[in-house]
Amino acid sequence: MGSGQVTDWQGKHVTVAGLGVSGVPAAKALHGLGARVTVVNDGDDARAREQAAELEALGVTVRLGDGDTLPDSTELIVTAPGWKPDKPLFAAADAAGVPVWGDVELAWRLRKPGAADWLAVTGTNGKTTTVQMLASILEAAGLRTAAVGNIGVSLLDAVLGDEEYDVLAVELSSYQLHWAPSLRAHSAAVLNLAPDHLDWHGSMEAYARDKGRIYEGNRIACVYNTADKATEDLVREADVEEGCRAVGFTLGTPGPSQLGVVEGLLVDRAFVENRQKNAQELAEVADVKPAAPHNIANALAAAALARAYGVPAGAVREGLRNFRPDAHRIAHVADVDGVAYVDDSKATNTHAAQASLAAYDSVVWIAGGLAKGATFDELVAGAAGRLRGAVLIGKDRALLREALARHAPEVPVVDLERTDTGAMLQAVQEARRLARPGDTVLLAPACASMDMFANYNKRGDAFAQAVRELGA
Repeated sequence: MGSGQVTDWQGKHVTVAGLGVSGVPAAKALHGLGARVTVVNDGDDARAREQAAELEALGVTVRLGDGDTLPDSTELIVTAPGWKPDKPLFAAADAAGVPVWGDVELAWRLRKPGAADWLAVTGTNGKTTTVQMLASILEAAGLRTAAVGNIGVSLLDAVLGDEEYDVLAVELSSYQLHWAPSLRAHSAAVLNLAPDHLDWHGSMEAYARDKGRIYEGNRIACVYNTADKATEDLVREADVEEGCRAVGFTLGTPGPSQLGVVEGLLVDRAFVENRQKNAQELAEVADVKPAAPHNIANALAAAALARAYGVPAGAVREGLRNFRPDAHRIAHVADVDGVAYVDDSKATNTHAAQASLAAYDSVVWIAGGLAKGATFDELVAGAAGRLRGAVLIGKDRALLREALARHAPEVPVVDLERTDTGAMLQAVQEARRLARPGDTVLLAPACASMDMFANYNKRGDAFAQAVRELGA
């Protein structure tokens, strides 16, 4: 199954595990290369049947409602990243000696000769923002690039499409890295590591190990977070190419081989002549939007990868100035009666919420949803001094309520039982009652959204709509 030229794939029996965002393009690509493709899928709902009909019209075999049995004569499985490693299908593949690749591994193997380098980013939080900042910087340098991967643009489409790229800014989840054994990036960054998806990986050690795969075989730079020792440990453990360097980023003054902040400037002491003595100004902190601490860290990581690729300092500044963050990432919605309302619905875990809370001095916090196995003691203890009040929503709000009772007993808490569409409006009204001029009402749920909303976007939209109704 080597380089992935058509001769390799002709008549190969490939099983694609899962329809979804990655499965359909993978099945189409493999079928187009001459493979004999069977798609297996656990679900058998209307959406799955619609996707199945589309693939069957091309001549792909689809098996709905049974994702556990290995089809006869399978020579390779290409899996959707979300499928857990302990699925019976993979145990059967292991017993039969059948390799399992993810969509990222498939894209890596299908690259054309002389294809674009990959600058790769992972981490518990900040991946998408960092990759988009990186793509903006690369564009400012005049390079043909795209932000791809776990970000919505399929890597397969980028690799197999007609568009030619110089370099790709690639967001990779821990799931994708787990199933991508031969990926070798030009340079890569792990932004941070906090407990997340432990139900999938089985342990924090396994989660960290999968994140650390992003550094394997790096050629130029392994970028790590000096404030998060676990990321530096992963660099130490990685097997990289001769001459590849460890490059840290810090919100403080950088040492040699680091990027950091000095007197309101982002500076580089890694990719300069005589880094013991010299530093290169890259941008001003004010060029980063929004200039919250964790977002400045994202900008430094993006700058480090761009500099590793040889991008000049001026392009870093221009790229950061041009960048506009996605919706629902510490987005200022409105000021009402001297109180700022900020939507960070994307803060779906404790680590993201912690970063969000740290950006404001006095907060009325709207939180809750699906905890996904998380605990909240550390988060609440760290934020207690900033909390004016808390409004709790969603299925697992009792976990937050108990943490607040333990670590911030003096903070007033409103516990909303209702889970209907009007719940967010009531939450915002309660938050307004608790807030004083100069406060920030912050939606940073620290939980997933699917108990009450289709996704975090819809949750953020509901918050913004509720704020607009207050303003009216």
